[in-house]
Amino acid sequence: MSGCLKHTGEEGCAGFRLRKLPHRYMSFVFPMVLSLIMSCLVSGISTFTHMGFAAGFVSSWMHSWALSWVIAFPVLLLILPLVRRIVAQIVAPAP
Repeated sequence: MSGCLKHTGEEGCAGFRLRKLPHRYMSFVFPMVLSLIMSCLVSGISTFTHMGFAAGFVSSWMHSWALSWVIAFPVLLLILPLVRRIVAQIVAPAP
């Protein structure tokens, strides 16, 4: 088994260490990753529903994904504080 298959924390396959971003970037990176994943899934499903696996599917999907992410990311940055307040009203705080 190669050393690249083991999860060693910060060490990558080439033996160099990947530096993590400081925690202060969490409020920016979290919505960025969330919006990338969600817009990819939603645009892929929407594109498939509209055209199936026809010629040009991937190109149309990537175009839709780019457009939807450009909208989703700033919207997510704006609404996350509101969502956190709503969730705090619904879910009990940790003990």
